[in-house]
Amino acid sequence: MELLSEFVKKRRKEVHLTQEEFAERAGVALTVVRKIEQGKTNLNLEKVNLVLAMFGHELAPVERKNIDDETR
Repeated sequence: MELLSEFVKKRRKEVHLTQEEFAERAGVALTVVRKIEQGKTNLNLEKVNLVLAMFGHELAPVERKNIDDETR
């Protein structure tokens, strides 16, 4: 499974945006994008979802049972 930090950085670079440009388009502070790409763990879920919405994704709770089923 791809890490959030790797996913965001890779996708941002694919669309040729700097962190500053991306943050502005996503409607978040530059520090939010930097924290995500650095793999920080103290992130605001709402802000993360604003960033992920740029790629048509979101973070949401998933039942543990479903996660275990996918790894088998």
